Amino acid sequence: MNAFSKFTLGLTVTTAITFAGTFAADAKDITVWCWDPNFNVAIMKEAAARYGKTHPDINVNIVDLNKGDVEQKLQTALASNATDALPDIVLIEDYGAQKYLQSFPGSFEALSDHGVDYSGMAPYKVQLMTLEGKVYGMPFDSGVTGLFYRKDYIEAAGYKPEDMQSLTWDKYIEIGKAVEEKTGHKMLGMDPADGGLIRIIMQSTGKWYFDMDGNPNIAGNEGLKAALTVEQKLLQSGIYKPASGWSDWVSKFTSGDVASVITGVWITGTVKAQKDQAGKWGVAPIPMADAQGATNASNLGGSSWYVLASSPEKNEAADFLNEIYGKDVDFYQQILVNQGAVGSLLAARNGDAYSSADDFFGGDKIWQSFSNWLGQVPAVNYGIFTNEADAAVSAQLPALASGGSVDDAIKAIDEQVKTQIQ
Repeated sequence: MNAFSKFTLGLTVTTAITFAGTFAADAKDITVWCWDPNFNVAIMKEAAARYGKTHPDINVNIVDLNKGDVEQKLQTALASNATDALPDIVLIEDYGAQKYLQSFPGSFEALSDHGVDYSGMAPYKVQLMTLEGKVYGMPFDSGVTGLFYRKDYIEAAGYKPEDMQSLTWDKYIEIGKAVEEKTGHKMLGMDPADGGLIRIIMQSTGKWYFDMDGNPNIAGNEGLKAALTVEQKLLQSGIYKPASGWSDWVSKFTSGDVASVITGVWITGTVKAQKDQAGKWGVAPIPMADAQGATNASNLGGSSWYVLASSPEKNEAADFLNEIYGKDVDFYQQILVNQGAVGSLLAARNGDAYSSADDFFGGDKIWQSFSNWLGQVPAVNYGIFTNEADAAVSAQLPALASGGSVDDAIKAIDEQVKTQIQ
């Protein structure tokens, strides 16, 4: 399929942006599928502009789809072996990486064969895109997690910012009760049906629903048990305000209704959009779970770039990703400042943008904190059935909220996961 055909594939539902140094007759086209015009698309536009300065013979066509369309088009084309319908580069959410790599062997180019130096990337990101000794993706944005909290509410309850460092979950709950008593505000907004916090806690212990070989790891999983135990304590503690869905959850902390939010670094822009709350927020590491090997660092979300093996321009696509996303430290400074993106290239942590003070957070160097935690996130294997495992976990949350046994919940989750992945 020629570049024009690939370029026009998504035009009925999207906008395509072309970046080129010159339009020479022998110019080559690289087509990229991704989502989110204010984040992934904007960042890829910056990458393309940088690459175009030294490679004027390369045109980068960025096709802006929504996330669901990217996944559907990619799945359909791969399943039908319709390689002409595929782009050269595609953005894939990290939780789904192994599912694509294992379900469609040979469909993605091993970038480790193209000279990419992964030793300087966040280890957990490299692990999730590795299969049989080869690394297939270019690590991109991180979902490294943090505890965002209202300093004014915490201080009104008798605590200081230093008290928010190195928390346990029991201490976090204790502070939450004091905050409500003194201020009338709940500690956090929480969707009782969402398993995101369980994933955060579980990965902070170095565990996942699957072991490093991709086999189900439910029964006997100490990290999962610790996560479910914390979830139950939170659900029964009374320190949270129920939320239903994404928008409602976001409104809980942007409105000042609750005192904290625990999630990925990508929420920073949303927090900072509340200009009237400048100086009132702080950021700390997430609380530590009671499990062997537990840390105060974890991840939620994130995505990476993949080159399709069928691409006639796969060598050029790999070089583009390697030169910008694999080496360009200044690029990562730029996207941190402009889009709030914490990338996976660890060398970027030494740049000025990462060490600068943030006035919104009272002069704290929050980007330096996030980048430090990034290097501490435990590497796990997300496997190919994370969504199925999440559904099994969510089905048990009502029982946990009403005081059900954590062990019984784990047994039910184990049985459901084994049934679903047969």
